[in-house]
Amino acid sequence: MFSSQPRHQVKGEALVRTEFLIMVMTTECKVLLHPESAALRFLPEGPYSLPQGGLSWVGIQHGAASSVGSVNILDVASGNNVSHELPGRPGFAFPTSTPGVFIAGVERELGLFDTRSGQWTVLCDGVDSSVENTIINDGVIYHDNLIFGCKELEFKTRKAGLYLYRGRDRQLIKLRDDQICSNGKAVTAGIDDRLHLVDIDSPSKQITIAALDIDAGTLGEQSVIVDLSAEEVFPDGMLVTPNGQSLIVALYDPADPAFGVARQYGLASGELEAVWTCPGSPRVTCPQLFSIEGAVHLVLTTAVEHMEADQQARHPNAGCLFMGTTSFDSIGDQPVFPISG
Repeated sequence: MFSSQPRHQVKGEALVRTEFLIMVMTTECKVLLHPESAALRFLPEGPYSLPQGGLSWVGIQHGAASSVGSVNILDVASGNNVSHELPGRPGFAFPTSTPGVFIAGVERELGLFDTRSGQWTVLCDGVDSSVENTIINDGVIYHDNLIFGCKELEFKTRKAGLYLYRGRDRQLIKLRDDQICSNGKAVTAGIDDRLHLVDIDSPSKQITIAALDIDAGTLGEQSVIVDLSAEEVFPDGMLVTPNGQSLIVALYDPADPAFGVARQYGLASGELEAVWTCPGSPRVTCPQLFSIEGAVHLVLTTAVEHMEADQQARHPNAGCLFMGTTSFDSIGDQPVFPISG
């Protein structure tokens, strides 16, 4: 269906102006998976296509008081989901070149998790060790590199780091040290023939872009692509569309709307291009593209986090994974992380 939806917010000195696009394609998504336990519905994120078929996703935390999370493998055809508990709270988990092994950021460690044996092998520990009360959050693979950020657990202080784990020498390099809750990440080479990092620090309510130099281990000055500060929603997970021209952003809504949303914005223009809705689930956390029987669908994770019992009753699909149709002809770049052995 079509609807009027807000464009990005443009902030002046004393004025916030909201523009509207009249004809924006809006797609209603359907529930793909209703996780069987409250623990798995609490905070699903990070859906990812697996080389062997299937879809992985992470349970960031198995409840408000939990100190563990999981990596999950969903057989989309059958609906069977297998959950593997991790030794802490993960921010991300990506498949590697070894089947069954994921590279994950868990608490303050970067490591390899073997779903076949349950073994956790630390690659790098002491992440963000210069500050207290932060843990690893969202990330992205670029070739044999990882770019990931951390979150400050009280969501107040700008002290969480943004990191490059450089593949050629396996060095951990700090790119920034002033984030609160580092979320969606995307690397694009489509601007000025240079690499750029598109980044979300959710409390800022902005999507930014900056030149990324992997060899030098540096990140340039950030500029704002989309500013959502006039809205209640917070940008969370994000991906670049297969043509490299747009961003799909999951929006976490702490309020009580009838549905949650993900939006597609032009990378160069910041203009709203499309919307997907998740009925009965306002807290949308992460997007990913997934191929089913030759058609490319958008998979969206949603969360129960911070919902009281009465609010959960009003939103029976909170914590579900959703699936919506798209016009894309590929799932884009979803690389595995190369490891030996």
